[in-house]
Amino acid sequence: MNPHATALVLIEFQNDFTTPGGVFHDAVKDVMHQSDMLANTATTVQQARKLGVKIIHLPIQFAEGYPELTTRDYGILKGVADGSAFRIGSWGAEITDAVTREPGDILVEGKRGLDGFATTGLDLVLRNNGIQNLVVAGFLTNCCVEGTVRSGYEKGYNVVTLTDCTATFTDEQQKAAENFTLPMFSQALRHTEFLGALSAK
Repeated sequence: MNPHATALVLIEFQNDFTTPGGVFHDAVKDVMHQSDMLANTATTVQQARKLGVKIIHLPIQFAEGYPELTTRDYGILKGVADGSAFRIGSWGAEITDAVTREPGDILVEGKRGLDGFATTGLDLVLRNNGIQNLVVAGFLTNCCVEGTVRSGYEKGYNVVTLTDCTATFTDEQQKAAENFTLPMFSQALRHTEFLGALSAK
């Protein structure tokens, strides 16, 4: 896998997920700890960046009062609004210190839903950088990761999901995504397998 044609997209590595005190941290911490996903991701970012992989941070953010969201009585975005999560300017919306950021990294803003392409310039950024290999990590495995992976697959990218750099609410949901859903739209790899494929070039 040519590192210079590869981007690692980090979905919602934000305090509301990653850090004690975050709105959704208690809901995801067990799955996070089981795979050691934050440490795996930090290692992957550092090593991939050195090899020439483009690192892209893709947070989700909403204005006070969540005017961007349709009022619904169901679904994950209702939970975000009800929990006052990922508010612009809040500590919870900040990108976690567990993953390093460097000047050459790209921050793609505008994510307001489940598909990382839908309301952002992600596709333009990837194409402008000559990216063919889209590698995805983050939260939630069976929600925004899956939504972005599906979209990337349909747009013609060679898509990889780093299964031990993702997390969701339960081990059952995580395993179902890893074993059944994600392989339909991506190569489901562990971070060591991905780094090995990069280093082999």
